[in-house]
Amino acid sequence: MFRPMHEGKPADALGFTFDGRALTARAGDTVAAALLANGIQACRQTPVSGAARGPYCMMGVCFDCLVVIDGVGNRQGCLVPLREGMRIETQAGRRHPDGARS
Repeated sequence: MFRPMHEGKPADALGFTFDGRALTARAGDTVAAALLANGIQACRQTPVSGAARGPYCMMGVCFDCLVVIDGVGNRQGCLVPLREGMRIETQAGRRHPDGARS
């Protein structure tokens, strides 16, 4: 019933960083899928308790996959396609309007 999107040909690998660590993932993956494929289960900390959160619904409903991408916070990793050279960082707490991190 379901089959891989890249069936029959290997997907190209894309390089990106997460919290400064160099990683690779398949072309066509979302940021959240790339993080999970690399064994990263938590990508943000909640503003109130600091609890670790990670991708959950993988379709843009729950907001648990928020990350900082190329310096812009509050990005839903499950909705953003991975691009070569992306700088992805853990989102700690809420994003401030002036761009400062909490």
